[in-house]
Amino acid sequence: MRQYSWILRRIIRQIWFRAAIISLLSVALAIVAGVITPYLPYTFTADIGQRSVGTILQIMASSMLAVTTFSLTAMVSAYSSATQLATPRATQLMVSDPTSQNALSTFLGAFVFSMVGIVGLNTSAYGHDGRIILFAATVVIILLVVGTLLRWIGHITAFGRMADVIDRVEDAATKAMTAFVEHPHLGGRPAIRIPDDAVALTAPQTGYITHIDVAALGALARRHDLTIHVSVLPGAMMHPARTLLHVEGDAAGDVRTALIDAFTIERHRSFDQDPRLGLIALSEIASRALAPATNDPGTGIEVLNALLRVFLTLRHDA
Repeated sequence: MRQYSWILRRIIRQIWFRAAIISLLSVALAIVAGVITPYLPYTFTADIGQRSVGTILQIMASSMLAVTTFSLTAMVSAYSSATQLATPRATQLMVSDPTSQNALSTFLGAFVFSMVGIVGLNTSAYGHDGRIILFAATVVIILLVVGTLLRWIGHITAFGRMADVIDRVEDAATKAMTAFVEHPHLGGRPAIRIPDDAVALTAPQTGYITHIDVAALGALARRHDLTIHVSVLPGAMMHPARTLLHVEGDAAGDVRTALIDAFTIERHRSFDQDPRLGLIALSEIASRALAPATNDPGTGIEVLNALLRVFLTLRHDA
Protein backbone atom coordinates (compact mmCIF):
# COMPACT_ATOMS: atom_id res chain seq x y z
CA MET A 1 0.00 0.00 0.00
CA ARG A 2 1.33 3.42 -0.96
CA GLN A 3 2.13 5.75 1.89
CA TYR A 4 -0.47 8.37 0.98
CA SER A 5 -3.18 5.69 0.77
CA TRP A 6 -2.15 4.36 4.16
CA ILE A 7 -2.21 7.84 5.68
CA LEU A 8 -5.63 8.55 4.14
CA ARG A 9 -6.92 5.25 5.50
CA ARG A 10 -5.73 6.15 8.98
CA ILE A 11 -7.34 9.59 8.77
CA ILE A 12 -10.68 8.08 7.75
CA ARG A 13 -10.56 5.79 10.79
CA GLN A 14 -10.09 8.71 13.19
CA ILE A 15 -13.07 9.54 15.38
CA TRP A 16 -13.09 13.21 14.40
CA PHE A 17 -13.27 12.51 10.66
CA ARG A 18 -16.78 11.08 10.55
CA ALA A 19 -18.00 13.61 13.09
CA ALA A 20 -16.68 16.46 10.95
CA ILE A 21 -18.14 15.04 7.72
CA ILE A 22 -21.61 14.43 9.17
CA SER A 23 -21.60 17.84 10.88
CA LEU A 24 -20.77 19.54 7.58
CA LEU A 25 -23.52 17.57 5.84
CA SER A 26 -25.96 18.64 8.56
CA VAL A 27 -25.04 22.29 8.07
CA ALA A 28 -25.41 21.89 4.31
CA LEU A 29 -28.83 20.25 4.71
CA ALA A 30 -30.11 23.04 6.95
CA ILE A 31 -28.84 25.69 4.53
CA VAL A 32 -30.20 23.95 1.43
CA ALA A 33 -33.66 23.85 3.01
CA GLY A 34 -33.74 27.65 2.85
CA VAL A 35 -31.88 28.17 -0.41
CA ILE A 36 -33.66 25.65 -2.61
CA THR A 37 -37.18 27.07 -2.24
CA PRO A 38 -36.97 29.70 -5.04
CA TYR A 39 -36.08 26.96 -7.52
CA LEU A 40 -38.97 24.62 -6.69
CA PRO A 41 -41.47 24.21 -9.56
CA TYR A 42 -44.43 24.21 -7.17
CA THR A 43 -45.59 25.63 -3.85
CA PHE A 44 -46.54 23.59 -0.81
CA THR A 45 -50.12 23.98 0.36
CA ALA A 46 -49.54 22.72 3.90
CA ASP A 47 -49.06 25.30 6.62
CA ILE A 48 -46.41 24.76 9.28
CA GLY A 49 -45.84 27.57 11.72
CA GLN A 50 -42.37 28.89 12.36
CA ARG A 51 -42.78 28.41 16.10
CA SER A 52 -43.75 24.73 15.78
CA VAL A 53 -40.66 23.84 13.76
CA GLY A 54 -38.49 25.88 16.11
CA THR A 55 -39.89 24.07 19.14
CA ILE A 56 -39.04 20.68 17.64
CA LEU A 57 -35.53 21.84 16.78
CA GLN A 58 -35.00 23.22 20.29
CA ILE A 59 -36.06 19.93 21.85
CA MET A 60 -33.79 17.99 19.51
CA ALA A 61 -30.85 20.34 20.11
CA SER A 62 -31.04 20.05 23.90
CA SER A 63 -31.55 16.27 23.85
CA MET A 64 -28.82 15.63 21.28
CA LEU A 65 -26.32 17.64 23.29
CA ALA A 66 -27.03 15.45 26.31
CA VAL A 67 -26.94 12.23 24.28
CA THR A 68 -23.67 13.23 22.61
CA THR A 69 -22.08 13.99 25.98
CA PHE A 70 -23.33 10.70 27.41
CA SER A 71 -22.08 8.73 24.40
CA LEU A 72 -18.65 10.32 24.59
CA THR A 73 -18.48 9.59 28.31
CA ALA A 74 -19.48 5.96 27.72
CA MET A 75 -16.82 5.59 25.02
CA VAL A 76 -14.08 7.03 27.24
CA SER A 77 -15.17 4.72 30.07
CA ALA A 78 -14.96 1.74 27.71
CA TYR A 79 -11.45 2.79 26.65
CA SER A 80 -10.40 3.06 30.29
CA SER A 81 -11.95 -0.30 31.13
CA ALA A 82 -10.16 -2.02 28.26
CA THR A 83 -6.87 -0.44 29.29
CA GLN A 84 -7.19 -1.58 32.90
CA LEU A 85 -8.69 -5.05 32.37
CA ALA A 86 -7.10 -6.11 29.07
CA THR A 87 -4.21 -4.18 27.49
CA PRO A 88 -3.56 -0.54 26.53
CA ARG A 89 -2.63 -1.77 23.04
CA ALA A 90 -6.32 -2.45 22.34
CA THR A 91 -7.31 1.19 22.77
CA GLN A 92 -6.43 2.14 19.19
CA LEU A 93 -8.72 -0.63 17.93
CA MET A 94 -11.61 0.62 20.04
CA VAL A 95 -11.13 4.23 19.02
CA SER A 96 -11.50 3.20 15.36
CA ASP A 97 -14.72 1.24 16.05
CA PRO A 98 -17.13 2.26 13.23
CA THR A 99 -20.34 1.71 15.21
CA SER A 100 -19.40 4.04 18.04
CA GLN A 101 -18.04 6.58 15.58
CA ASN A 102 -21.25 6.52 13.55
CA ALA A 103 -23.37 6.91 16.69
CA LEU A 104 -21.38 9.84 18.04
CA SER A 105 -21.25 11.48 14.60
CA THR A 106 -25.00 11.08 14.08
CA PHE A 107 -25.85 12.60 17.45
CA LEU A 108 -23.43 15.47 16.91
CA GLY A 109 -24.72 16.03 13.38
CA ALA A 110 -28.32 16.18 14.64
CA PHE A 111 -27.29 18.76 17.24
CA VAL A 112 -25.52 20.89 14.64
CA PHE A 113 -28.49 20.62 12.26
CA SER A 114 -30.84 21.77 15.02
CA MET A 115 -28.66 24.74 15.92
CA VAL A 116 -28.35 25.90 12.31
CA GLY A 117 -32.08 25.44 11.80
CA ILE A 118 -32.90 27.48 14.91
CA VAL A 119 -30.60 30.27 13.79
CA GLY A 120 -32.21 30.25 10.34
CA LEU A 121 -35.73 30.42 11.78
CA ASN A 122 -34.87 33.25 14.17
CA THR A 123 -33.35 35.26 11.34
CA SER A 124 -36.33 34.59 9.02
CA ALA A 125 -34.10 32.80 6.53
CA TYR A 126 -36.84 30.26 5.80
CA GLY A 127 -40.02 31.16 4.00
CA HIS A 128 -43.22 29.14 3.92
CA ASP A 129 -41.81 26.44 1.64
CA GLY A 130 -38.47 26.53 3.43
CA ARG A 131 -40.10 25.71 6.76
CA ILE A 132 -41.87 22.71 5.22
CA ILE A 133 -38.61 21.41 3.75
CA LEU A 134 -36.87 22.02 7.08
CA PHE A 135 -39.65 20.14 8.87
CA ALA A 136 -39.34 17.18 6.49
CA ALA A 137 -35.57 17.13 6.97
CA THR A 138 -36.10 17.26 10.74
CA VAL A 139 -38.39 14.23 10.62
CA VAL A 140 -35.78 12.30 8.62
CA ILE A 141 -33.07 13.30 11.12
CA ILE A 142 -35.26 12.17 14.04
CA LEU A 143 -35.85 8.76 12.44
CA LEU A 144 -32.12 8.41 11.78
CA VAL A 145 -31.30 9.36 15.36
CA VAL A 146 -33.81 6.88 16.79
CA GLY A 147 -32.41 4.04 14.66
CA THR A 148 -28.85 4.96 15.60
CA LEU A 149 -29.77 5.21 19.27
CA LEU A 150 -31.32 1.73 19.27
CA ARG A 151 -28.23 0.29 17.61
CA TRP A 152 -25.96 2.18 20.00
CA ILE A 153 -27.82 0.80 23.04
CA GLY A 154 -27.24 -2.75 21.80
CA HIS A 155 -23.60 -2.00 21.01
CA ILE A 156 -22.63 -0.25 24.24
CA THR A 157 -23.68 -3.24 26.37
CA ALA A 158 -20.70 -5.24 25.02
CA PHE A 159 -18.35 -2.43 23.99
CA GLY A 160 -15.13 -2.57 25.99
CA ARG A 161 -15.88 -5.85 27.72
CA MET A 162 -13.17 -8.50 27.90
CA ALA A 163 -14.68 -10.72 25.20
CA ASP A 164 -15.11 -7.70 22.91
CA VAL A 165 -11.50 -6.63 23.38
CA ILE A 166 -10.19 -10.15 22.71
CA ASP A 167 -12.26 -10.37 19.52
CA ARG A 168 -10.99 -7.01 18.29
CA VAL A 169 -7.36 -7.87 18.94
CA GLU A 170 -7.81 -11.29 17.35
CA ASP A 171 -9.39 -9.78 14.23
CA ALA A 172 -6.58 -7.24 13.90
CA ALA A 173 -3.92 -9.92 14.41
CA THR A 174 -5.62 -12.23 11.89
CA LYS A 175 -5.77 -9.51 9.24
CA ALA A 176 -2.12 -8.63 9.74
CA MET A 177 -1.07 -12.28 9.77
CA THR A 178 -3.09 -13.04 6.63
CA ALA A 179 -1.43 -10.13 4.85
CA PHE A 180 1.95 -11.41 6.02
CA VAL A 181 1.21 -14.90 4.65
CA GLU A 182 0.10 -13.49 1.29
CA HIS A 183 3.00 -11.03 1.04
CA PRO A 184 5.77 -12.10 3.45
CA HIS A 185 8.19 -9.70 1.78
CA LEU A 186 5.62 -6.86 1.48
CA GLY A 187 5.72 -7.15 -2.29
CA GLY A 188 9.50 -7.31 -2.56
CA ARG A 189 11.88 -10.18 -3.25
CA PRO A 190 13.28 -12.66 -0.69
CA ALA A 191 16.40 -11.53 1.15
CA ILE A 192 19.79 -12.30 -0.36
CA ARG A 193 23.35 -11.76 0.79
CA ILE A 194 24.18 -8.06 1.09
CA PRO A 195 27.39 -7.10 -0.76
CA ASP A 196 30.18 -5.53 1.25
CA ASP A 197 30.13 -2.36 -0.85
CA ALA A 198 26.43 -1.66 -0.20
CA VAL A 199 25.73 1.65 1.53
CA ALA A 200 23.86 1.43 4.84
CA LEU A 201 21.17 4.02 5.59
CA THR A 202 20.16 4.45 9.21
CA ALA A 203 16.96 5.65 10.84
CA PRO A 204 16.69 9.42 11.29
CA GLN A 205 14.77 9.14 14.57
CA THR A 206 13.81 6.80 17.37
CA GLY A 207 10.53 4.92 17.19
CA TYR A 208 8.73 1.96 15.68
CA ILE A 209 8.36 1.16 12.00
CA THR A 210 4.61 1.37 11.34
CA HIS A 211 4.58 1.30 7.52
CA ILE A 212 6.95 0.61 4.63
CA ASP A 213 6.06 1.98 1.20
CA VAL A 214 7.55 -0.85 -0.87
CA ALA A 215 6.03 0.57 -4.06
CA ALA A 216 7.93 3.83 -3.56
CA LEU A 217 11.15 1.92 -2.91
CA GLY A 218 10.61 -0.08 -6.10
CA ALA A 219 9.99 3.08 -8.12
CA LEU A 220 13.18 4.65 -6.79
CA ALA A 221 15.14 1.49 -7.53
CA ARG A 222 13.95 1.40 -11.15
CA ARG A 223 14.42 5.12 -11.71
CA HIS A 224 17.97 5.27 -10.36
CA ASP A 225 19.10 1.70 -11.15
CA LEU A 226 19.46 0.69 -7.51
CA THR A 227 19.29 -2.56 -5.59
CA ILE A 228 17.67 -2.05 -2.20
CA HIS A 229 18.02 -4.45 0.73
CA VAL A 230 15.40 -3.69 3.40
CA SER A 231 16.73 -4.66 6.82
CA VAL A 232 13.63 -4.20 8.98
CA LEU A 233 9.93 -5.03 9.05
CA PRO A 234 7.00 -3.09 10.53
CA GLY A 235 7.13 -3.28 14.31
CA ALA A 236 10.91 -3.01 14.54
CA MET A 237 12.29 -0.55 17.09
CA MET A 238 14.53 1.96 15.33
CA HIS A 239 17.18 4.41 16.49
CA PRO A 240 19.80 6.48 14.66
CA ALA A 241 22.39 3.70 15.02
CA ARG A 242 20.22 0.95 13.47
CA THR A 243 20.23 0.31 9.74
CA LEU A 244 17.01 0.73 7.78
CA LEU A 245 18.27 -0.54 4.44
CA HIS A 246 21.35 -1.13 2.30
CA VAL A 247 21.65 0.36 -1.18
CA GLU A 248 23.67 -0.87 -4.14
CA GLY A 249 24.27 1.84 -6.71
CA ASP A 250 24.73 5.58 -6.88
CA ALA A 251 22.28 7.04 -4.37
CA ALA A 252 22.69 10.80 -4.08
CA GLY A 253 21.52 12.92 -1.17
CA ASP A 254 17.97 13.50 -2.45
CA VAL A 255 17.59 9.84 -3.36
CA ARG A 256 18.72 8.77 0.10
CA THR A 257 16.20 11.12 1.67
CA ALA A 258 13.43 9.68 -0.52
CA LEU A 259 14.45 6.14 0.43
CA ILE A 260 14.32 6.95 4.13
CA ASP A 261 10.99 8.76 3.73
CA ALA A 262 9.44 5.51 2.48
CA PHE A 263 9.65 4.26 6.07
CA THR A 264 7.11 5.65 8.53
CA ILE A 265 8.53 5.82 12.06
CA GLU A 266 6.22 6.65 14.95
CA ARG A 267 6.31 6.49 18.72
CA HIS A 268 3.69 3.76 18.97
CA ARG A 269 3.19 0.54 17.03
CA SER A 270 0.27 -0.04 14.69
CA PHE A 271 -1.63 -3.26 13.94
CA ASP A 272 -1.82 -2.69 10.16
CA GLN A 273 1.43 -4.30 8.94
CA ASP A 274 2.62 -5.68 12.28
CA PRO A 275 1.29 -9.18 13.06
CA ARG A 276 3.55 -9.46 16.09
CA LEU A 277 1.73 -6.62 17.85
CA GLY A 278 -1.52 -8.58 17.81
CA LEU A 279 0.23 -11.59 19.33
CA ILE A 280 1.85 -9.41 21.98
CA ALA A 281 -1.49 -7.79 22.84
CA LEU A 282 -3.17 -11.18 23.21
CA SER A 283 -0.36 -12.43 25.43
CA GLU A 284 -0.66 -9.30 27.59
CA ILE A 285 -4.39 -9.95 28.06
CA ALA A 286 -3.70 -13.52 29.14
CA SER A 287 -0.84 -12.51 31.44
CA ARG A 288 -2.99 -9.92 33.18
CA ALA A 289 -5.88 -12.39 33.51
CA LEU A 290 -3.61 -15.00 35.11
CA ALA A 291 -2.05 -12.56 37.57
CA PRO A 292 -2.66 -13.49 41.24
CA ALA A 293 -4.76 -10.34 41.75
CA THR A 294 -7.12 -11.34 38.92
CA ASN A 295 -6.93 -15.15 38.71
CA ASP A 296 -9.18 -15.53 35.66
CA PRO A 297 -8.18 -18.77 33.88
CA GLY A 298 -11.25 -18.58 31.62
CA THR A 299 -9.87 -15.48 29.92
CA GLY A 300 -6.53 -17.24 29.51
CA ILE A 301 -8.27 -20.13 27.75
CA GLU A 302 -10.11 -17.71 25.44
CA VAL A 303 -6.81 -16.04 24.56
CA LEU A 304 -5.23 -19.44 23.81
CA ASN A 305 -8.10 -20.21 21.44
CA ALA A 306 -7.67 -16.82 19.78
CA LEU A 307 -3.93 -17.39 19.40
CA LEU A 308 -4.60 -20.78 17.83
CA ARG A 309 -6.92 -19.25 15.23
CA VAL A 310 -4.35 -16.57 14.44
CA PHE A 311 -1.50 -19.07 14.06
CA LEU A 312 -3.63 -21.28 11.81
CA THR A 313 -3.54 -18.52 9.20
CA LEU A 314 0.16 -19.35 8.76
CA ARG A 315 -0.72 -22.64 7.08
CA HIS A 316 0.24 -22.59 3.42
CA ASP A 317 -2.77 -24.70 2.50
CA ALA A 318 -5.22 -22.34 4.24
